[in-house]
Amino acid sequence: MKFGIICVSDRCFRGTCEDQSGPAIAACVQALSAQNEYRLVPDEKEQISAAIIELADDFGADVIFTTGGTGFAPRDVTPEATKAAIDREAPGIAEAIRINSLAITPKAMLSRAVSGIRGKTLIINLPGSPKAVRESIQSIIEVLPHAVETMSGNTQNCGGNYAKE
Repeated sequence: MKFGIICVSDRCFRGTCEDQSGPAIAACVQALSAQNEYRLVPDEKEQISAAIIELADDFGADVIFTTGGTGFAPRDVTPEATKAAIDREAPGIAEAIRINSLAITPKAMLSRAVSGIRGKTLIINLPGSPKAVRESIQSIIEVLPHAVETMSGNTQNCGGNYAKE
């Protein structure tokens, strides 16, 4: 699998702090792929959407993780940028992450993260902290290979008849 990783942070983009969540994502998916592409963008809707589109369409990422910009702060626009770039939503993934995170902290209910599909790429918004990134990925990592396989049109191993008519 090919992964795209997008850190959304004004402070990291300006160089006033170092991104720790992007490397945490890379470490979490290392067993699934060594092929990752990384982008660092400010909290700007158009730049976030453009990074998602580039990694999906040009790099051909199977899965894109964004980190940051999913809360209530005025500049947290990652969910809106993601919605602008996707063709279809995949709400179960964001719901599963929130449910698992709620078992750890009640602050998880403040997440506005979304997940969706652009072409054959799954896009998943993650929180901004490295600890929350690791916990979130752990809660969904086992379904990623199946999600990528079914998005590619390979439905032979699926538990139902999903053949195209």
